[in-house]
Parts: sequence; C-alpha cells; structure tokens
Amino acid sequence: MEPKATTSNFIKNIIIEDLRTGKVDEVITRFPPEPNGYLHIGHAKSICLNFDLADDFSGKTNLRFDDTNPLKEDVEFVKSIQEDVAWLGYQWDGLFFASNYFEEMFNRAVLLIQKGKAYVCDLSAEEIRKTRGTLTEPGQESPYRNRSVEENLDLFMRMRQGEFGDGAKVLRAKIDMSSPNINMRDPVLYRIAHATHHNTGDSWCIYPMYDYAHPLGDAIEGVTHSICTLEFEDHRPLYDWVIRECEMEAQPHQYEFARLNLTQTVMSKRKLKQLVDEKVVDGWDDPRMPTISGLRRRGFTPEAIRNFAREIGVAKSNSVVDVKMLEHFIREDLKLKAPRTMAVLRPLKVVITNYPEGQIEMLDAENNPENLEMGHRQIPFSREIYIEQDDFMEKPPKKYFRLFPGNEVRLKHAYFIRCEEVIKDENGDVIELHCTYDPETKSGSGFTGRKVKGTIHWVEASQALPAEFRLYEPLLLDQEGEKDGSFLEQINPNSMEISAGFVEPTMKDSKAHDKFQFFRHGYFNVDPKDTREDRLVFNHIVSLKSSFVIPK
Repeated sequence: MEPKATTSNFIKNIIIEDLRTGKVDEVITRFPPEPNGYLHIGHAKSICLNFDLADDFSGKTNLRFDDTNPLKEDVEFVKSIQEDVAWLGYQWDGLFFASNYFEEMFNRAVLLIQKGKAYVCDLSAEEIRKTRGTLTEPGQESPYRNRSVEENLDLFMRMRQGEFGDGAKVLRAKIDMSSPNINMRDPVLYRIAHATHHNTGDSWCIYPMYDYAHPLGDAIEGVTHSICTLEFEDHRPLYDWVIRECEMEAQPHQYEFARLNLTQTVMSKRKLKQLVDEKVVDGWDDPRMPTISGLRRRGFTPEAIRNFAREIGVAKSNSVVDVKMLEHFIREDLKLKAPRTMAVLRPLKVVITNYPEGQIEMLDAENNPENLEMGHRQIPFSREIYIEQDDFMEKPPKKYFRLFPGNEVRLKHAYFIRCEEVIKDENGDVIELHCTYDPETKSGSGFTGRKVKGTIHWVEASQALPAEFRLYEPLLLDQEGEKDGSFLEQINPNSMEISAGFVEPTMKDSKAHDKFQFFRHGYFNVDPKDTREDRLVFNHIVSLKSSFVIPK
C-alpha cells in the first residue's frame, strides 16, 4: 500500500517496509494521554503524527486514556483532551481507557507470578529506590525476591482485596538487578492506592504502573506501531518484556521520536499545572499557556497548528524550535481569512475643527485587500475621532512620518489631516489634538495634488465600540526555554498587558473566536470567556510581520 502524498519521515519509511514485507497488514496507531492535565502544543505534534500516519495508510487511530493513577486524574482532563483532539480536526476510531483493561492486566500479572517472573515486595518506595543501584553499580536484590509462587499469589490476591495499606506492598517484575538498564532492575508493576478512580470508582485498590499498563493496552488493542517520545527509549526493553512475558497475542513495537521543545515556552505538564495551581495564570486556557485550549482561546486555528506540526517533522534527536515558527503558521493561515479593521488600543482624541459639526459621513473600506471576495464595509467619519497615542509626537525625531504639530498624514480610508493645535491637561500631558482636514483628499477620489509619507488608523468617536485588548509576551524570559532551577524565577512579569480602547462599530456583532487583523497592530481573537454583550475583549494572537524564515 502506497502512502498518501505527505512528508516522509523515518517512521513512515518503517511502516512502508512493514507493509511490503507482510509484517503487518493494517496500520493501527494510538494517542495515549494520561488524563492528569490539559494537552499542550507538544501533544499536538504527537496527535498529528499518530493520526496522519494512520490516515496515510488508510489505517486506524485510537484515543486511549492511560488512566492508571487515580490520585492525579480527573474527568475534567478526560473531557478537555477529547475536545482538543476533535478541535484539531481528528476523529478517533476507538475511544478506550486503560482502566477498562484492569481485569485482564491483573490476570496477566497472575500469569507472571505463576511463571516466577513477578513477586510481592514489602520494601518501601524509598528502600526500593536506594537498592536500585546506579549507572555504574548494580542494584541489590530484595529480601522478598525469592518468595514462593504460592505466597506471592496469596499476597497479591490479598493486595487486591484491600487487606494492606497504601505503600505496604508492591508487585515487582523479577528481571535482573544487575542490568545496565536501570528500568529492568525489578521494576514495580502494581502499587496499592485506596483512592476512587474516575472510571472504575472503588472497584480497585491496586493500580498498574504506567510501564506495565501501557504496553498491555497497545497489545490488547492490536496497535501495530506504538509511537512515543525519546525519553521512553530506555523503557523499550521493559515494553518488550511485558508483552513477551505476559504472552500477548499481538506484538506491537515501540518507536521513539524527538519531543517538541519551543523557545520561551513551558513544555512540562507538571510545571503547567503549577502555574495554574499557584494562580500565575488564569487557568489551563489562559492565552499565555501553550496548552491547546490556551492557544485556541488566544486565537490559533487548528489548521495553523497542524501545518506547524507537519513542517517541523519527525526526528530522532532533540532540538529546540523557535516559537516564531508557530507564529508564522498562524499568520499564514489568517492573512486571507481575517477581515482587516481598525482598532485604537490607547486612544488620543482628535477634533477636526473645519469638519461640519453634527455631520457623519460613511466611507468605503475593503475588508481584505488580499482577498477581494470578502467585500467592503461602510465606516463612519465625523468631526471627532480617536487615534493611537503613539501616532503623535510633539517633538518627533527625524524620519518620524506620523502626526506632529504642522505635519500632515493620511487617515486610512479617509482624508489628509494636519495637526494645528495640541491641548494639554494641568500636568502637561497631551489629551487632545485639533486638526484640519482637506476635503479634496478623500481616499479613492484619485487626488494627486501632493503626497504624505504617513498613514495612520482611527475610529470615529461617537459610534466607536469600547473594547479591552490583551497583549501578550512569552511567559518565559529565557530564549532557550526551560532551564534548571526554579522555573518560576524565569516567568516574565510583563507577559500580559491590558489596554482599554475602541473598535469600529462594524464589529458590534462580533462573536467568540471571531478573528480580525487590526491595522498595524496584528491579528486578534474575540475572547470566548470574558467577552460580554456590553464589552468586547480581544486577545492578541500574533503581530503582522516577523523576520523569521522557515529553515530549508
């Protein structure tokens, strides 16, 4: 079977060979999140990879929750993960929970005990850690390692029945305490946890460890290619051991690829949870968060994220991707989709003294000059308007082409205006400008009498809609992303700035997630959480331009 015409990578080449040689006759992948937090942009890469690979070969992809730790998991996370995967544009073929396989996993553990491949150990977690050894020294065998099969079966059953307290006993694999791979030094397979599980309730008080449950879940579902990130490469021998010794019919194989690391971005679910718990951010969907829900609230589109994930590709070595690359793809996606309107984020009032009082004129404006099919709109113009504060300077430097005393600029879609007078308050701050306009210079009139070097945007004062604008900078100050030490010390105290301004009245019916390009400011998204009928809130998605060039 030939793959569809998408970018090649080493995993795809393996699949092609597996199909050619008959090693597999169908491709089945899975995305297996642990429901202990919200998904982030790194998970998006894995989602796209697993679903795209299966789609390339007309295969199947399952969404499976590896829900083996009731102390950290929650139904909220289960729901959010399903929403995120669907929002990215993917539909799973099967929806599964590792917890649905607990009975079979228990039975396979019994099989391991019967084969002399597992034993019940009374050492504490700290004692197990201390006797595991180091990279240069072998581990020490547990004094409980040579319990009889009968005793182990009895103890394991009593563990299941709730006879022992948390941490009193564990079930360990009996492999090799001198293995150079520490993961193979009698790893724990089951631990006791008297906790209510989101899916199984109080049916169980022993829970399988991830390294035991994960390969069994793959085998039970018939997954052919188990794709995970590089940190699990050293776990692969244990993955294979579990499948082999548990005598699973299906024999999935694990393949590792480099996880996504982004500059100035927190990519640890544990650290993201810390940001939420310590209220550094406004929840998992804060637009500064790299979670999929945060990116969605900020205004990123699923198309942009999918294109980004596909462009960065699949590699075998870790690297750091510039966050500007992600921004490039949202910019590319929105440039033909988003209507271009005007918004004033930090208003300065302008009175056009020679414009007729009480008159409101409707001016024509294109919605997107790069996509003429989006048509035109009518915007009001009158004697009083708002412009940006930084579009005026009383004493400008050289090559400042915007408004200053005696200078003339073009108002976008409107007329030339000249600054005649500056009004200040008692503190000497500029609070208003008095200007004159030239009626001969109306935009679209064909006026060629003289030229001006500056064009500024504006909104008409009487009909302008008040709006809140949220401007964002990266959460992390360090360009290289996460580093050792307290990452909270790297948090950017200026990661969000809020300003109050105005938008065109044409935007009065804007709905959650509507996206716009504001002239000179960039792309913005109507916030779905805080926008109300009487107050528009806009999240800054990305600036208009970047010097970033996609690496060849």
